This record gives sequence, structure tokens and C-alpha cells, in this order.
Amino acid sequence: MSRTTDKNIETISRNCIAVRLRLLNRVITGFYDDALRPLGVKVSQLNILVVTARLGLARPAKVCALLELDASTLSRNVERMRANGWLEVVPDDDGRAQPFRLTAQGRQLIEKAFPAWEKAQRKASDLLGPEGIALLDRGATSLQQTTPTANAPNR
Repeated sequence: MSRTTDKNIETISRNCIAVRLRLLNRVITGFYDDALRPLGVKVSQLNILVVTARLGLARPAKVCALLELDASTLSRNVERMRANGWLEVVPDDDGRAQPFRLTAQGRQLIEKAFPAWEKAQRKASDLLGPEGIALLDRGATSLQQTTPTANAPNR
């Protein structure tokens, strides 16, 4: 390998924001998934349940936009959560769209999950510290302001 390639490898390995962010994401997601495991739910699913609860009637395009999910990922998760009784699909005039809503069982799951979520939240907060959380908040706010889909109406 050339010195330029070695230098590029060194630069990427030390400075790549994506690598560091993915590492943090895996570690922090692990905190939440570990805490929620006894309830049979993952943090990604809990986020879908919470967004659905807030929307009332959740349209897939809106949920995908809010959570930056692709449609197939949402569809797989909704199907699993429907099978678990946490969500129900609501008939719609547009046969292509399949809006869904939280069931009573889904609402109970959120309530049961809250103490485990709090435990994971404390662990993540301890890892990131106040400065890290402030940076994360600023980045998320900036993303929401610059991403048109995040502010799209509930179609």
C-alpha cells in the first residue's frame, strides 16, 4: 500500500463520524433492548408504539417520515406487533394504505415498559453526559428543521 492509502486509512479510522455514531448507536440501543427484553419488545418497536399512540391513527408514510424508517422495516415491525396484539390495522378507503392504531394491550405494554425504559435512559444519559445529550438534542432539532418529511402532514 502507498503512504497516501495508509494516511487515508488512518484518517478514516480516527475521524469518521459515521463509525463513531454507529458504535454509540449499537451500544445505546443495547441498553434499551436489554432492559426491554423481559417484556418481549425492542426499543425500535417501542418507538413505533409511542409514535402511534401520539398520532392516534398512524399512517405508514407519516410514521416512516417521523422515525426515518423505510416502508419495509415499518411493515415487518407492524406485522409482528399486530401479531402480538399491540397494534391493529384499520380499514381505509385507500386500499393501498394500511393505517394502524394502538390497542389496549399496546397501551398496557408502554405502561409496563416505562420503568425499563427509564433504567436504560439513565444508563444512556450516564454514558453521554449532559454535554453529549445537549449535542444530540441540537443535532436532532436541526435534522427535524431541515428534513421536509419529518414535518409532513399525516397523510
